[in-house]
Amino acid sequence: MLDFNRIKEAAQKYEADMTRFLRDIVKYPGESCGEKAHIDRIAEEMRKLDFDKVEIDPQGNVLGYMGTGKTLIGYDAHIDTVGIGNIDNWEFDPYEGFESETEIGGRGTSDQCGGIVSAVYGAKIMKDLGLLDDTYRVVVTGTVQEEDCDGLCWQYIINEDGVKPEFVVSTEPTDGGIYRGQRGRMEIRVDVKGVSCHGSAPERGDNAIYKMADILLEIRALNENDADEKTSIKGLVKMLDEKYNPEWKEARFLGQGTVTVSQIFYTSPSRCAVADSCAVSLDRRMTAGETWESCLDEIRALPSVQKYGDDVEVSMYNYDRPSYTGCVYPIECYFPTWVIPQDHKVTKALEAAYKGLYGDKRLGNEETAPSRINRPLTDKWTFSTNGVSIMGRNGIPCIGFGPGAEAQAHAPNEKTWKDDLVRCAAVYAALPAMYCK
Repeated sequence: MLDFNRIKEAAQKYEADMTRFLRDIVKYPGESCGEKAHIDRIAEEMRKLDFDKVEIDPQGNVLGYMGTGKTLIGYDAHIDTVGIGNIDNWEFDPYEGFESETEIGGRGTSDQCGGIVSAVYGAKIMKDLGLLDDTYRVVVTGTVQEEDCDGLCWQYIINEDGVKPEFVVSTEPTDGGIYRGQRGRMEIRVDVKGVSCHGSAPERGDNAIYKMADILLEIRALNENDADEKTSIKGLVKMLDEKYNPEWKEARFLGQGTVTVSQIFYTSPSRCAVADSCAVSLDRRMTAGETWESCLDEIRALPSVQKYGDDVEVSMYNYDRPSYTGCVYPIECYFPTWVIPQDHKVTKALEAAYKGLYGDKRLGNEETAPSRINRPLTDKWTFSTNGVSIMGRNGIPCIGFGPGAEAQAHAPNEKTWKDDLVRCAAVYAALPAMYCK
């Protein structure tokens, strides 16, 4: 019988160590492709805590192993951050951060260096309490480039490192909840060709911006229209209807897809000429039942795209930026939707571990209570995570539970809560035994 009180006491004992560790990580800038200082500090802590094996792979991810059992269970935390934005919006130095009795401030504290801290100490608790046996072992990964390209790191870990856990816990912030899925996303580009001429006689040319304007109105309609039979361009809400989507139940759980224009580009000989090309980037969020092929075909089928024929190209972006080690691992900018069933063994094991330790309510700080109190314990993320690769591309079950709050992600004055670090470390420590019993 698992001694939950003993696990909670062990996690609480490490609060000061976890606080110190997190503050050490975030004092260094760690934006995507510049994470070396974060990785080195995490590897140092893993070695200090007697992880059985610590490796930094050629892409720059750190992998720390505890135990020797056959069943491998993963805990993932991306340890890169976004930039700080306008420093005038910060009330404290984003890298020096701050510490109060209950909080830790700094860029990356919630998104999501707090997750690696809790996972590292969760593994340490397993070892301290003799919870590791010949049944399972754990790997804690500090992964790179997630903010640039979600899941790229796990494509590398799975395909190049050959590491394939039985399941993975994403330690992205969940504000006290257990998250079993997220909408996917993809980055689409639409290019339109035109013919330039002098601006004094625009009828002599073919204005690419005007063509794009027609297309953009229809893209907007995709996002805003209903799915009534009489609607010529049916909105993305149609995927919540069983008539259009066999996965409509999970689509309703995750929420409908969206599309929006995020960037616009053009070429023109001068400000006194008709534009001869125009391009836009689209941020497309996908629900269950949508694929990259269906999303591209949806844009290609728009009346204006059909009207302008070969003058329009619809494509998907690719990512090939080198990691901090110089590793280039090209991939399409496609981040699949994923959702693990409510009754999956992994879902049930994490719920059992949490409830055994803390009951059936989402716990968290008073500040985030309004956004948490009416939400179920088992829920979903709004944003995207490395689960797009772990489960979305590779079919490895993924479940989420992590310290911090989604609302802190990418925001100025980012912070997390010490109680979150402790609770997550305890749940991580209890989970494998609940899964393998």
